[in-house]
Amino acid sequence: MEITHQLGFIDLGRMGYHAAYEQQTAHHAAVLASRESDAPELGRVLFVEHDPVITVTRRPDAAGHVTASPEILEQHGVEVHATDRGGDVTYHGPGQIVCYPIIDLNRARLRLHEYMRLLEDCVMDTMKSFGIATQRETGATGVWTDPGCAEPAKICAMGLRVRRWVTLHGLAINVRTNLEHFGLIVPCGLSRPVTSMEQELGDACPADGAVKQTLFEHLQRRISLSAQRGPAEHTGPRES
Repeated sequence: MEITHQLGFIDLGRMGYHAAYEQQTAHHAAVLASRESDAPELGRVLFVEHDPVITVTRRPDAAGHVTASPEILEQHGVEVHATDRGGDVTYHGPGQIVCYPIIDLNRARLRLHEYMRLLEDCVMDTMKSFGIATQRETGATGVWTDPGCAEPAKICAMGLRVRRWVTLHGLAINVRTNLEHFGLIVPCGLSRPVTSMEQELGDACPADGAVKQTLFEHLQRRISLSAQRGPAEHTGPRES
């Protein structure tokens, strides 16, 4: 049996949220099926830029965090979609890099909490590569700027789901996102500032391709290293 520690890099371009979710589930099924093959996969990393959309989880109070009326949303050209990821309500749109790692956590020797922290680490390393200081916030998932005395602002949101220990959904980095659209919601249920790489760096903001490649390299390195360590396979299914 050949076991590879390489991840696939797949750029989906720009597409609507529902179409991208169908792509996720197809790749999830392929990674899951590879467990029974002669070449089980560690996973694939999908990148996509969504048409303007607000996604709302099943959390009871999430829908109430969409503060704009249907008429205002229509004026801005923003759709609303239900989502099965964790977390709360968030916005996706042009100028934002959305990353969906489809990772077999058994092959990666990662538990869910470890995996979430790994994603945050990879985003923080990516931001550091472009000169943006970031940090975690106690009690809040995602990545925030570290501006010293000023109030931290969220630059990356995260929300996950796991089926049979293969991951779905992931993270969204604001590169040149229209930050005004975050005013249509209470992002992730937190009344806190949101920022972008463009807002932090101005004309020095990198191209999307450079951000994707840098993030992928950090994901590849960290997940590959984890996969090569001792066994940490899960004994039971997480969702079916």
